Amino acid sequence: MRTTVGIIGAGPAGLLLARLLHDAGIDSVVLEGRDREYVEHRQRAGILEQGTVDVLRAAGAGERLDREGLRHDGIELRFDRKRHRVDFPALTGGRSVTVYAQTEVCKDLIALQLADGGPLLFEAEALEVEGADTDHPRVRFRHAGREDVLDCDYVVGCDGFWGVARNAIPAELTRVFERSYPYAWLGILADVAPSHDELVYARHERGFALLSMRSPSVSRLYLQVEEGADAEKWSDDDIWGELERRFETEDGWRLERGPITQKSVTPMRSYVHEPMRYGRLFLAGDAAHIVPPTGAKGLNLAVGDVVTFARALTYKKETGSEERLDAYSATCLRRVWQAERFSYDMTSLLHRAPDATPFEGRLQLARLERIATSRAAETDLAEAYTGFPFDEQGDERG
Repeated sequence: MRTTVGIIGAGPAGLLLARLLHDAGIDSVVLEGRDREYVEHRQRAGILEQGTVDVLRAAGAGERLDREGLRHDGIELRFDRKRHRVDFPALTGGRSVTVYAQTEVCKDLIALQLADGGPLLFEAEALEVEGADTDHPRVRFRHAGREDVLDCDYVVGCDGFWGVARNAIPAELTRVFERSYPYAWLGILADVAPSHDELVYARHERGFALLSMRSPSVSRLYLQVEEGADAEKWSDDDIWGELERRFETEDGWRLERGPITQKSVTPMRSYVHEPMRYGRLFLAGDAAHIVPPTGAKGLNLAVGDVVTFARALTYKKETGSEERLDAYSATCLRRVWQAERFSYDMTSLLHRAPDATPFEGRLQLARLERIATSRAAETDLAEAYTGFPFDEQGDERG
C-alpha cells in the first residue's frame, strides 16, 4: 500500500489531519488499532477553543457542532465561598469556547472520511515506523489477520502516549520533560441537568472541584482525590456530599443531584517530548505532549499540531519549499509550552497539595483575588483559555 501521508491513529487529531490533507488535494491513509465503535464511544474532554471550532467548521465538520454544541462565553471561579465570572468575549475581542464531546468530533470526522476521504482502516494495529530518517518511511501494521506495509512520503504519529510512532526517534536525540502531580480527578457523569450554565472551577480547603456538562441534560463533574484513588470506593452520596461542600457559596447556590452513570479516576501529569519531528516522522497530540486537564488544552493542542503540519505540507506542495516542514517542531513547541504553562498555572492555582502549608493556601487566594480585581490578570486567563488564533505559519499569536 502506498500513500503520501501515513497517519497513525484515528482520534480527533488523525481524523482532522486526514480531512485537511484531503481538502488540500494530498492523499493519506489512516491506520487505527481499535474498531470504529470504540473510537466513537471513548470518553475524552470536550472543551473546544475558538480556533478549534473555526478549523472544524472550515473542514466541513461544523454542522452538528453548531447545532448541538454548547457555546460558553465564560467560566466561573469559586473561592472562599465567593463567585467570580470571567467574561471571555469582553476580554478577548469576542472569543468563546464550545462544549462538544470528543466522541462527537470523532463521529463527525469519521463520517466525512468514509464518505469522500482516503482509506480509513480500523483494527489496523501499527507495529513499527521504519526508515523515518529516509525519503520513504514505512509503517508496518497488522490488519485482517496479516501483516502489511504502508509506504509513505511522510508519517504523522497521532497514536497517543502509548503508541509506536515516538519510539522511532532515537533516544539520544530526545529530551523529555515531565511532572506528575500528587493527586487525581474523580470524574462522574450524571443524568441531571447542569446546575450552572457555564463551567465552574472551585478552589476549596478540601480540594478542587469542577462543574462541567456533556449536554443540557447530562452533567460532568470532577473532584480532586488522592493519587491512585479507587472510584468504586466512593459512594454516590459521598460524591454528591463532597461536591456540595466544595461548591458552596455565600449566596446559597445549590447543586442538583441525579443518578450517577459513570465513575472514573484520571491521573494528573505534564509531559513534553522534544523534538516533535525526526526526518519524515512528525508527532502530534498525546504522542508528543500531555497536559493536566485543568486548562482544557489536550485536544486543542492536538488540533494545533495537525493544522501546522497540514499547512506546512500544503506550502511544500505549492512552493516546493520545505521551510515550514523544517520548522514544524519549533513552531508547535512554542504553543505547547504556553499551554503547559497555562495548565500548570491553573492546576497549582486551584488544587490543594497533600503537603500544602497555610502560606501556600493564602497565596492561592491572593492569586484568585488578583484575577477577580485586575482586568490584566483576568484577560491573561481568558486569552489562554479560549486559545489564540492560528496564523499562516501555524503559530498562535495574541
